[in-house]
Amino acid sequence: MSKLRIQLIKSPIGYKSDQRATAMALGLRKIRSVVEKEDLPQIRGMINKIKHLVKVEEV
Repeated sequence: MSKLRIQLIKSPIGYKSDQRATAMALGLRKIRSVVEKEDLPQIRGMINKIKHLVKVEEV
């Protein structure tokens, strides 16, 4: 399984509460914070929901 490196590049403040909750569920707390997650359909769905706030690259 490949991994994804997800970086929060924009603050979720000012967006809907479910988008803020999605960023928190991914483990993204501060701007420029980075997490590595497995490439799963559930993670891809979360990324798609906040794609305007994050940068994603395959590791």
